[in-house]
Amino acid sequence: MPEPGKKPVSAFSKKPRSVEVAAGSPVVFEVETERAGVKVRWQRGGSDIGASSKYGLATEGTRHTLTVREVGPADQGSYAVIAGSSKVKFDLKVTEAEKAEPVLAPAPAPAEATGTPGEALAPAAELGESAPSPEGSSSAARNAPTSGAPDDPIGLFVMRPQDGEVTVGGSITFSARVAGASLLKPPVVKWFKGKWVDLSSKVGQHLQLHDSYDRASKVYLFELHITDAQPAFTGGYRCEVSTKDKFDCSNFNLTVHEAMGTGDLDLLSSFRRTSLAGGGRRISDSHEDAGILDFSSLLKKSSFRTPRDSKLEAPAEEDVWEILRQAPPSEYERIAFQYGVTDLRGMLKRLKGMRHDEKKSTAFQKKLEPAYQVSKGHKIRLTVELADPDAEVRWLKNGQEIQMSGSKYIFESIGAKRTLTISQCSLADDAAYQCVVGGEKCSTELFVKEPPVLITRPLEDQLVMVGQRVEFECEVSEEGAQVKWLKDGVELTREETFKYRFKKDGRRHRLIINEATLEDTGHYALRTSGGQALAELIVQEKKLEVYQSIADLTVGAKDQAVFKCEVSDENVRGVWLKNGKELLPDSRIKVSHIGRVHKLTIDDVTPADEADYSFVPEGFACNLSAKLHFMEVKIDFVPRQEPPKIHLDCPGRIPDTIVVVAGNKLRLDVPISGDPAPTVIWQKAITQGSKSPARPAPDAPEDAGDSDEWVFDKKLLCETEGRVRVETTKDRSIFTVEGAEKEDEGVYTVTVKNPVGEDRVNLTVKVIDVPDAPAAPKVSNVGEDSCTVQWEPPAYDGGQPVLGYILERKKKKSYRWMRLNFDLIQELSHEARRMIEGVVYEMRVYAVNAIGMSRPSPASQPFMPIGPPSEPTHLAVEDVSDTTVSLKWRPPERVGAGGLDGYSVEYCPEGCSEWVTALRGLTEHTSILVKDLPTGARLLFRVRAHNMAGPGAPVTTTEPVTVQEILQRPRLQLPRHLRQTIQKKVREPVNLLIPFQGKPRPQVTWTKEGQPLAGEEVSVRNSPTDTILFIRAARRAHSGTYQVTVRIENMEDKATLVLQVVDKPSPPQDLRVTEAWGLNVALEWKPPQDDGNTELWGYTVQKADKKTMEWFTVLEHYRRTHCVVPELIIGNGYYFRVFSQNMVGSSDTAATTKEPVFIPRPGITYVPPNYKALDFSEAPSFTQPLVNRSVIAGYTTMLCCAVRGSPKPKISWFKNGLDLGGDARFRMFSKQGVLTLEIRKPCPFDGGIYVCRATNLQGEAQCECRLEVRVPQ
Repeated sequence: MPEPGKKPVSAFSKKPRSVEVAAGSPVVFEVETERAGVKVRWQRGGSDIGASSKYGLATEGTRHTLTVREVGPADQGSYAVIAGSSKVKFDLKVTEAEKAEPVLAPAPAPAEATGTPGEALAPAAELGESAPSPEGSSSAARNAPTSGAPDDPIGLFVMRPQDGEVTVGGSITFSARVAGASLLKPPVVKWFKGKWVDLSSKVGQHLQLHDSYDRASKVYLFELHITDAQPAFTGGYRCEVSTKDKFDCSNFNLTVHEAMGTGDLDLLSSFRRTSLAGGGRRISDSHEDAGILDFSSLLKKSSFRTPRDSKLEAPAEEDVWEILRQAPPSEYERIAFQYGVTDLRGMLKRLKGMRHDEKKSTAFQKKLEPAYQVSKGHKIRLTVELADPDAEVRWLKNGQEIQMSGSKYIFESIGAKRTLTISQCSLADDAAYQCVVGGEKCSTELFVKEPPVLITRPLEDQLVMVGQRVEFECEVSEEGAQVKWLKDGVELTREETFKYRFKKDGRRHRLIINEATLEDTGHYALRTSGGQALAELIVQEKKLEVYQSIADLTVGAKDQAVFKCEVSDENVRGVWLKNGKELLPDSRIKVSHIGRVHKLTIDDVTPADEADYSFVPEGFACNLSAKLHFMEVKIDFVPRQEPPKIHLDCPGRIPDTIVVVAGNKLRLDVPISGDPAPTVIWQKAITQGSKSPARPAPDAPEDAGDSDEWVFDKKLLCETEGRVRVETTKDRSIFTVEGAEKEDEGVYTVTVKNPVGEDRVNLTVKVIDVPDAPAAPKVSNVGEDSCTVQWEPPAYDGGQPVLGYILERKKKKSYRWMRLNFDLIQELSHEARRMIEGVVYEMRVYAVNAIGMSRPSPASQPFMPIGPPSEPTHLAVEDVSDTTVSLKWRPPERVGAGGLDGYSVEYCPEGCSEWVTALRGLTEHTSILVKDLPTGARLLFRVRAHNMAGPGAPVTTTEPVTVQEILQRPRLQLPRHLRQTIQKKVREPVNLLIPFQGKPRPQVTWTKEGQPLAGEEVSVRNSPTDTILFIRAARRAHSGTYQVTVRIENMEDKATLVLQVVDKPSPPQDLRVTEAWGLNVALEWKPPQDDGNTELWGYTVQKADKKTMEWFTVLEHYRRTHCVVPELIIGNGYYFRVFSQNMVGSSDTAATTKEPVFIPRPGITYVPPNYKALDFSEAPSFTQPLVNRSVIAGYTTMLCCAVRGSPKPKISWFKNGLDLGGDARFRMFSKQGVLTLEIRKPCPFDGGIYVCRATNLQGEAQCECRLEVRVPQ
């Protein structure tokens, strides 16, 4: 076993690496183990390798080597080396001798730029064929296999493309290798630049894609070859490989360096931005970023900057900014150098703040928004508005034109609006979109938002041994969801050794750790966009527990000897030794391994079998030993009539104790002699409360011949078959119990009798077993992540002392129990730690003795680890008086799963350590008034937060508080709305609250019009901080001026309030009819006597017919006191009434005329007026001309215009100069000056110029338009 304190991860300190060699060459694999003497096995294809002419095996200390001589194609494959429980795999690849490539270092260097800057700028004619191929060096670095790189256990890549650098004009090749041994079809590989740009559409002069397949190694090779590299090629790239059921991708970067020559230095290219590293900026196909400047390059490359001459500065600053404002960004650096502007960053910042007149688009009236967002599964509409309704529109996605396919994309055209509708949006629709009209385009980005992914099945806690495999499994609500695995809050990634493996299977996600180490202990979490699942992993050092050791045996000749032991791990193998040498099985010696039990069986024992036997578990530094004693039966020759005798090693009459494990077979083999053959009687003595030999039954015969008689449970039984049986031969008697039980324990007496005499021996049999299950444990002292578990010893210890206890726990809703200790707990209590706060747990305990482990106890009562809250924050003293202190604070930052029950407040005098409780119980508020304090005392206050786990840490005032009131001048804080006239309606309540300040508590006085308040209807309520004037139901008499005064000794403050109680006004007075003429009546009245204590808003005048007496409103909110009611009906009589109105409403009654007013029927003679004849004649003119149209063939269309003229003009329609009046395919309409020409199902022949001509006596006018008839595609 490993020494305590060490954390063994692997048995190897140095592991072999995969290599590639040429055919015919030898190859040597070398490993080093942690310690010497470790048995190492080499395997190929799962079979062990032995020393031969082909393979050479050597061991020197901790160094072990495997030599493969004369390597051939048949030697290619997977190899492994095994030491103990550690296994390391590696590969051997064989290539042809002429194509053999050197083995690379374990960590391949990134591809380097080929050629020097001078070579990159040199003319191609000077280089010729003698120049080194720039492709050669970089491609070789990628085509050569990386022997040090481990195979990807879950990905598809054998070798991933690496980052590269190249000089402008140079070439570079990126290679990716994919394992094809397990693939039925070739994989699909795509190369991308940045996020979206698919490089398969860019294949041409500067970019080529190649792929090949090596049948010998079954590896696919994919290459991305870039020639004549340009600065715009810099950025992040991505290689994606996919098969039917697998997907993998790899990111890499390309850096293109500027080639600086001494003769022709292009200063402008030094400041031109190439791209963001890592593909952060999307570069369009036309390299739009080529004109964007990077002025930070100017600051870094100071060697190319020359001192600025002050004479070259611009004479007028305004002229420079005007030039820059109107210039495109690509000209900024030229203008800056020309005018000597050195602060380029400041220049850009100032230009950004200046208003720049953007050129108005000629194609778009309304462009796309900069970005759109849509939820996954929903649809989105992208709409633009064109200046020309007949313009052609193309929609692009990531630079590729979108074709109409099914219901995914829907194109709509309504007038000048063009709409692209994307249905059932997925993550594949998250892209850049463009709308192209002629030579102009507008762009936008669409972001697809995924719905939150929820946890449907959480993670389970696990407890494993070092070296075991760990698998966490969690189920989420959506297939293919993106998740993150974290350990102790740190995100897990695929390390170089691929320690962690991540698997997705539909909605299930798995985290696999192949060989767990002690460093893997911690809390693991799976985080999604909608939740998190948490579980704990405990890794224990691998220990082997012996549940049952082998025991010494004493057997006779020709008997069977069985050594049996039981260990904790059923997968452990072992070796049996005899006197230190390995014991090989044969026909007489058998070795078996069933589960956790290992057996050694020796049949027909001989004296040569007497030795020391040991069992050594493989991989553990321990052994189990026992001794086999051979018992010789010595029978002395006696003449006939020999008295019976029992031949045992210890023939004394003191009982010998025989121990047997419950469930095992008990066999008592007693040699006997006597002549004549004696009768054997087996008896078991059982008494109430104590064990003693049982007496023979009263009815038992004295002589039973050769029959077997034994007493069990005070009953004489004669059985030769069954669980308890006796077998007697001439020279021995065998007592057998199959599957010993507790009831079989006792003192057995063997009595042999014959006529000559008798002999008797007492044998004590003790049956030992595992202990009974303890009672359910009790949990106490529950903390934030710990608790104390207590239990009682089992009622029965199995006949062996209890060696210790094993404790297990599980979550309430889980079914998996996790062991908390591997070393036995000697005490009857244990402090369990490393629990998650807020999770409900259960505990159970096992008792362990030398025989084994008991059944588990019943589970404890469920409990939840809860910690006390943290201390409250921002404790402050709010107010102090002669006997009280007011405190306030904020809740604690961490409350925990136990919630918050309340707060306790304590105080103690300065210099004293005894704290006094300020209130009984707890308060739920975050403020308190501590009363009955001694005046003048200096006290410290502290506050604790409490929950079911107990009180948390206290927060204490920083300085002692002196209990003494501070004199403060009284001051009224009159609210703003009370500073104006307060208007209330009659019977409304009045509640005027006025805060004030002052210490000690001021005296408050209210007066009205200088007199104290009287009456029970007006009440005043005062508190330490405010005063309230309350009137339950206001009356007009309560109106007036109120004054409130706060006074402390000779200091006071006053405030005045004006209360106005308003009511409805009374009706107007003296309503009368002053005049009636024609259809009109003049009314006049006087203002009401009572205006309701507020301004009148006006009057409402109504009329009623004498016949119906239905009132109709004539005037509302009328301000004058006289009016004229017009449009009355001749011959009817009318009554009139007037209401007065104010802010409360209309008066309850109205002033009404007493007598009706009749409208007479006067005689009327109509005299027609004389009008001068007017000339309304007008020449035709078009108020709405014809408009050019573009229509689809086969659909009836109409051309419309509007004309005016007097007399009505004659209308004629022409097409290309031909009159359409006689053509039946055209119909002409004219209605109210609107002219319409209907063309029924036009065809392309109907396109042309249409003219509408209007003619009358005053002249003629015409308008024309062009009609285009399109054939649908």
